[in-house]
Amino acid sequence: MKRVLALMMVLTVAVMVPSIVMAKSIKLGFINSITGSEAPIGENLSNGVILAIEDLKGKGVDVDLIKEDDMGKPEKSMAALEKLATRDNVVGIVGPYTSATSNADAKMAERYKIPLLIPAASKEEITRQHLKWTYRVSATTGDYGSILLDLATKLGKPKTMAILNENTDFGVSAAKSAETIAKEKGIKIVFAQAYSKGSPDYRSTLAEVKAANPDLVFMVSYAADAILLMRQSQEIGLSPMAFLGAGAGFSVAQFAAQKEISNGVFSSTQWTKDAPWGDSKAWFDRYVKKFGKAPTYHAACAYESMMIMGQAAAVSGDNREKLREQLHTGKWNGILGEVSFQDYDGYQNQRKAQMLVEQIQNGNFETVWPAQFAVKKPVWPFPGWKK
Repeated sequence: MKRVLALMMVLTVAVMVPSIVMAKSIKLGFINSITGSEAPIGENLSNGVILAIEDLKGKGVDVDLIKEDDMGKPEKSMAALEKLATRDNVVGIVGPYTSATSNADAKMAERYKIPLLIPAASKEEITRQHLKWTYRVSATTGDYGSILLDLATKLGKPKTMAILNENTDFGVSAAKSAETIAKEKGIKIVFAQAYSKGSPDYRSTLAEVKAANPDLVFMVSYAADAILLMRQSQEIGLSPMAFLGAGAGFSVAQFAAQKEISNGVFSSTQWTKDAPWGDSKAWFDRYVKKFGKAPTYHAACAYESMMIMGQAAAVSGDNREKLREQLHTGKWNGILGEVSFQDYDGYQNQRKAQMLVEQIQNGNFETVWPAQFAVKKPVWPFPGWKK
């Protein structure tokens, strides 16, 4: 009798968990900034997806992946999505990278009724448009600003802040979020300006920041501008209580390698090798061994996005509506921790992300915040410029 009951329990569990049975390969699309100005971060997304395809195959999920390069341009990204949804007839799409391209593609996904899973774009409005076909693994710009200002107000007593952001979808959204959060924490904004990305000289703007004498300088930039802004901040002697970078360009190896200008800079992030979720350290080591460089959080988010899309598609087959339902109701657990897509605070189909803060210490990214996840103590205040 006990054996019969045990067998019944096993059968019940088997019914509750959808099995992955592959009769043929699953056709998925991937849109990314493979070339163009955002290619340095786009490379991280591509590499993360490569590892995901390997791991999906190990789970019995054979993915026929069709890649499209949007060069970080919305018009090219929309054309890529249209091609994938119609001519290629993929069942679902992971990507793209930037906030501008993701916001454009989200509307296209709604038009063609195809599941779109966004891995790294953080503009708040992307998942605040009541769209039923767009899902987002990435945290929002509000999450980026909140964790950084939480750190700053716990470690010091800043009263003023300057905001300097690029005039892109990502930059404007991050700046708006940071301003709102700062005011909630009683921090006065003494300077706020959007700049045109790719400028050769930001000295005059940075001189205005210095004249405002802020306790905190909050910057939103991609890689090339992040390096130039910090180099010219050093040149003019801008030295606040802390430099706060909203991920993106402040989180890449190219920035950290500039030790004379990157030391002591804080950057918000969605993942580090020290994250206590999944096998983050083993995944980090595997990435380094395969690609010869350390991954950013963009790589981890792209990896997890493709893992989720692949596993959900393996259950739903070629049916886009069933795939959308899988994404809507499913839960996954990996190197980003538990992932599910929720409706909250005006968002739809959005992951609630546990953010972390890294600080560059002697050329290395060190996890310093929140305290329960930290492996190194944060250096506070800004230690000054290295020579």
